[in-house]
Amino acid sequence: MPSWLPSTGPGSSKTSLTNESQAILANNHQVSQYTREPENDSLLILTPIKNNAKHLGRYFALLDKLKYPRNRTSLAFLVSDSTDRTQQMLIESKQWYQEKAPPELRFRRFDIYRQDFFYALPRKQRHLREKQQERRIMMARARNYLWTRALQNEQWVLWIDGDLEYYPPNIVNDLMAYDKDVIVPNCLVRRRNVRGRWKHSVYDRNAWQETPQSLEMISKLKESDFLVEGYRTLKTYRRYLDRFPKNETVVPLDGVGGTFTLVKSHVHRSGVGFPAWLFQHQVETEGFAKLAKAHGYGVYGLPFYYIRHVTD
Repeated sequence: MPSWLPSTGPGSSKTSLTNESQAILANNHQVSQYTREPENDSLLILTPIKNNAKHLGRYFALLDKLKYPRNRTSLAFLVSDSTDRTQQMLIESKQWYQEKAPPELRFRRFDIYRQDFFYALPRKQRHLREKQQERRIMMARARNYLWTRALQNEQWVLWIDGDLEYYPPNIVNDLMAYDKDVIVPNCLVRRRNVRGRWKHSVYDRNAWQETPQSLEMISKLKESDFLVEGYRTLKTYRRYLDRFPKNETVVPLDGVGGTFTLVKSHVHRSGVGFPAWLFQHQVETEGFAKLAKAHGYGVYGLPFYYIRHVTD
């Protein structure tokens, strides 16, 4: 008997069931052997991608170092509005991994989707504050298209950026071990300072925790006000992952980014996606975190578990 069905054997608790409930349970018994439950520890890696040809070599090099069983790992990409060789390179990669590579290197699934939104933003305008709401809404639409098309019976979903520079090979197992609904590492970026020396700083400012000051600020906003991080012209008073002491190794968050985000698939299946509208003044990944928390799920970050993004 499936574990989620109530026990009817000796010693089971007595419950009073209506005729309708009894009919539902009887039907469950009849179809349970044919239904498809999530496979234990199966992983779906999702990457929305656009004009990413120059980073794909590194993307797959990092995946090849990942210490997670290939027969439990699926990949799915959404190519949107690309004008370079991104899609062709993905097709060539799929042919190699799934047809020519040794069996131990083949993924459980390797899917490529194409959906163009015809949204063009010059790279120099990518980080302009006034462009962020429309840009992030388009990213939310892409993410929602991808997970609703690609998610099958996997137990975990991992969102990975297409232009990461480094993450530890054992990161999937490490993050799964925390057993959180949503969890992110601390994504850094390496830049040279004025003396020419390399310095690391937080790249993903979308991972944050509300503070009394930020909540007071939010209470004074209009419903239509959009919040975005990383701009001197907008102080949100939130606590980023580089603002925690060493003894706080796993911390609750109210916002997350999408550079490397591990999600239990039941979070998505319950209807928690990426808002393409303002939800509590946020959209896309930060809106996803707010929406997940509103549904009762836990959202966490690891301030001292580092990955690295390429320098913009």
